[in-house]
Amino acid sequence: MAFGVKRAELAAFKEQAARGEIAILTHYWLDARFPNSKTVTKVASSDINVLKAWGKKYQLPDAYIDFGHDHLPHFDLFGEIQLTVLKNEAKWDQIERFHLEGEKHD
Repeated sequence: MAFGVKRAELAAFKEQAARGEIAILTHYWLDARFPNSKTVTKVASSDINVLKAWGKKYQLPDAYIDFGHDHLPHFDLFGEIQLTVLKNEAKWDQIERFHLEGEKHD
């Protein structure tokens, strides 16, 4: 379940990925296996070759691709690589919305 995103955002993410493009979506996520992560960034594409080529830009092994969710191959990104990817892909709105650079102090 994606928390912290609107239904329309999730639908747009899935539609973009279904067209074979790279789609990127960050949402709140809690999993006991990753106690230090409160968010995950999903990078998806229905075109597996496009997704593999994108992953190579970030040295992500093909073995990291998750095929088990909504029949939409994707990478799940956490922590440092999550922030690096979001910055490189200019997803500033996601960085800010989910406070991925920490809380702002005046």
